[in-house]
Amino acid sequence: MNKRIDIEKISPKAYDAICGLENYLQSSSLPKIFFELIRIRASQINGCAFCINMHSSDALKLGETHQRIFLLSVWRETSLYTKEEQIILAMTEEITLINENGLSDETYILAKNVFNENEIAEIIMAIITINAWNRIGISTKMIV
Repeated sequence: MNKRIDIEKISPKAYDAICGLENYLQSSSLPKIFFELIRIRASQINGCAFCINMHSSDALKLGETHQRIFLLSVWRETSLYTKEEQIILAMTEEITLINENGLSDETYILAKNVFNENEIAEIIMAIITINAWNRIGISTKMIV
């Protein structure tokens, strides 16, 4: 597989705009591992090997276990994830697969019971951001 264009070089202002979203998320009060779980799960759904590799490595550096990363695609079938993580993963799947039904009222209500509005906004922005990165990675054939 040959890499295609380098968007960072060809369109640096657009690339920097997405980096701005990443920088915004760094100031979040939510645990950093929440964002890595979002990034890995969305990347699994979208099939972005580059992002799965990067964010699995980043999660391990944060102390995440191999087992939880290996089982992330079947998170509903295990008790390894907290209630908060389960809600975040449900949001990730529903927003990533927005063409199916979008973020359901049921999942949104669960989120409102656990997270404040600012945290929900940050979770949604994290999901949107990794989906943008996945589309860049896949369409430009970024390689691991």
